[in-house]
Amino acid sequence: MTTQIVVEKLGKAYRQYKNNYSKLKTIIFASKNPDNFKRKWVIKDVSFSIGPGEAVGIIGINGAGKSTLLKLITGTVSSTEGSIKLQGRVAALLELGMGFHPDFTGRQNIYMAGQLIGLSVNEINRNIKQIIEFSEIEEYIDQPVRVYSSGMQVRLAFSVATAIRPDILIIDEALSVGDAYFQHKSFERIRKFKELGTTLLLVSHDKQAIQSICDRAILISGGAKVMEGTPEEVLDHYNALIADTSPRKTPPVKVVDPVVSENKKDKNKVQLTSGTGEVELINIALTDDEDRQIEVVKVGQTVVLKLTVLAHEVLKELVIGYVIKDRYGREIFGTNTHYFNKTLLDVQKDEQISYEFKFPANIGEGNYSVSIAAHMGSSHVVKNFLWKDVAIVFNVINADYETFIGSSWIPPIIECSR
Repeated sequence: MTTQIVVEKLGKAYRQYKNNYSKLKTIIFASKNPDNFKRKWVIKDVSFSIGPGEAVGIIGINGAGKSTLLKLITGTVSSTEGSIKLQGRVAALLELGMGFHPDFTGRQNIYMAGQLIGLSVNEINRNIKQIIEFSEIEEYIDQPVRVYSSGMQVRLAFSVATAIRPDILIIDEALSVGDAYFQHKSFERIRKFKELGTTLLLVSHDKQAIQSICDRAILISGGAKVMEGTPEEVLDHYNALIADTSPRKTPPVKVVDPVVSENKKDKNKVQLTSGTGEVELINIALTDDEDRQIEVVKVGQTVVLKLTVLAHEVLKELVIGYVIKDRYGREIFGTNTHYFNKTLLDVQKDEQISYEFKFPANIGEGNYSVSIAAHMGSSHVVKNFLWKDVAIVFNVINADYETFIGSSWIPPIIECSR
């Protein structure tokens, strides 16, 4: 397999001058005297490669260096060290309306932006009709882009960038601006390109997008690559990174804190446990409505998720939540006691608390896992006592209902008249 993107020991540093005189002296005399400035590294020693038809997601907290990394790869920013090799035609959506002139019409900007990504005028002429149709802004196409909404701009930008299937498609959060319909439409085109061999590099905070499209994911923190692996594994570590895993501050490139541990649940699953440790999960089970523990669930069957936690410290408040994920790591459903006004206050040290979450398993056939969180507030990001991935696994079969596809059982009432 011919590799289409190769990044080796890539680094980007910006100079921070002591004062304007130091900056002037450096510019005039081309001085490299380190006494005049210091380097601020925003990307450091990043390496990875991607083959044709592969999709890789870049994730990380704001300011981690994700967008800078993509700008280095596309050549809009020069690197300080390292190398980048790209093979094939590249199309990139790095910023909303990038390459658009606000006073030019949408049609004029199609030609300008198209040529910026390497399309010839003849290629644009042959594809302009489908570019306009895909963007669905025909009635505005001859108006200045400055009157476009952000959603209209991203529609047009995506339509231009994907008018002809690129060898490499790079997207930085741009599609998060469009409406839900256009996002579905865009991701369907991306999936089709991927099947045809397009290499995809995607930066997104949308975990569902990363999990459903990408084959691998890379976690960036403090400008460094700290993890590369399956989307599910990397997103679990990302959750641990953004959670308050310790009362002290940890280095920006350190993901697995001493209170974060992992073990192999089975050969395909990595189980991650993180948190400050005030709460321990001591028991968890999935039962039917007759209190029998089960591992196989029928579609629509009423089940009870039972768990017991132990408080190792006095807690001002305690919220318990869970997330059901499919085998690709995509979140099917999640909630917590905060949203149901069941937050416990003034939990005592060594107190054991049992919870039962009763619900109908209106989900499709397949394997599912449940992740458990104990925290303060509405989310484990606020104050994370405990996060345990793959705390329990179960299988869903369809034994009683009509055949259906998808992750949810939503039976219709069908009427037919002639």
